[in-house]
Amino acid sequence: MAPAAVLCLMTLLLCFLQFTYWVMSVKRQQAKTLKTAFIALAEADMAAQRMQNVVLFLSQSSEPDPKALEQIANMYQHLDVAIDTLQGTELLGVPSMSLLQQRVADLNPELGMRLESFDATLDLLRPNIKEQLGALNQRRENLSNVHSQDIDALIAETTFVTIVVLGFAILVGILLSLGFARHILRRIQVLSDSAARITAGEFVPPPAPDVVRDELDGLAVSINQMTEQLIRVVAAEKLLEGAEEERRRIAMDIHDQTLADLSAVRRGLESLRQQTSCGDEAASLEVDLQRAMTNLRVVMDNLHPQTLDILGLPAAIQSLLEKSCEPSGSPTYHLLANDDAADLELPRLTQVTIYRIVAEAINNVLRHAHASKLEVAMTLRGRTLVVAVEDNGRGFDHVPQLPTASGGRGLHNIQERARAIGAQSIWRKSRFSSGTRFEFLLPLL
Repeated sequence: MAPAAVLCLMTLLLCFLQFTYWVMSVKRQQAKTLKTAFIALAEADMAAQRMQNVVLFLSQSSEPDPKALEQIANMYQHLDVAIDTLQGTELLGVPSMSLLQQRVADLNPELGMRLESFDATLDLLRPNIKEQLGALNQRRENLSNVHSQDIDALIAETTFVTIVVLGFAILVGILLSLGFARHILRRIQVLSDSAARITAGEFVPPPAPDVVRDELDGLAVSINQMTEQLIRVVAAEKLLEGAEEERRRIAMDIHDQTLADLSAVRRGLESLRQQTSCGDEAASLEVDLQRAMTNLRVVMDNLHPQTLDILGLPAAIQSLLEKSCEPSGSPTYHLLANDDAADLELPRLTQVTIYRIVAEAINNVLRHAHASKLEVAMTLRGRTLVVAVEDNGRGFDHVPQLPTASGGRGLHNIQERARAIGAQSIWRKSRFSSGTRFEFLLPLL
């Protein structure tokens, strides 16, 4: 808006300067026309004077002089041209111009040359020319004085108007710029406050405009959409964190209560086995009880792996590999975790999520890949934690980011868990001759 207003004022100023230049051009043209008419009259007066001198010479000569006659013809041509030029300027009135033309026409040598008539016509023509010459000269002087005054006035007026318009344009530009700057800063402040509230944990989306008119409106819409997505992500993270905390609580309850009760029952069975009459039945019940306690520990570990809390993520993944690949026919496994990745201090929810994702990926390999090799790697790639699960199995039709619709429930769970902690899951070809490589990418703040 401010540039448009300044540009409009500059356009008006240019129009004024153009008008001033046109007025000066008109006055200059008037002066030029007067000068042309004055020169034409002066030439006509000189031609008439010389013609009169030649006529006087011929009247005093006893014989006609051809050169003198030729001079009269030349002087007439000059006089006729001067009168035509004077007529083109349109400065003399019609009566005065007609009188001059008539008297000049009477001096045409082609119509016959009578010296007495020529001399009488010239006596009438020359005073008329001198009279018009004096009038034009007076007009030239008056116009020169007026023109000089007008030019000085125009220059002063143009300078004054230019300074006023430029000053007003600068003032308007500054005021409009300040007004729009304050308006823009106010809108930026609203967006900044919204971003600060989001950073502080108050997930209240800023008001989004109904119509996007400029870049700030687009930014407001983007922040609004980002906040809504962040709310969904945080809600999913809170839900996942609550679920994991509930799993951990249930596992602790089972360990502290149910396993303690079953251990007391087993001690009672051991006492009962020492009695001869119930020894065999007690031994059988003790075996069944021990199997139930083992299965219950597996359930507890699935609910919340104790190794993860005690020894950390790499040790928990190693224990998971040992348990998962224990049955015969399972692929040979290997865990690679460099020191930088193993020493990372990750939040408990992040560690549990990575553990669940790796467990799901390993389960997919054991169930579907028919692989003979299984490799899990934890590495740092810049400021990104990369957890890879790779096999040499039969693989599947994969794309860099597998769509949920084309995968099973396990793949869907992997993607949802990764998205909940701001990570990315990718499937690609394995570095083995066949198989699949799954990568989990977690940016580190």
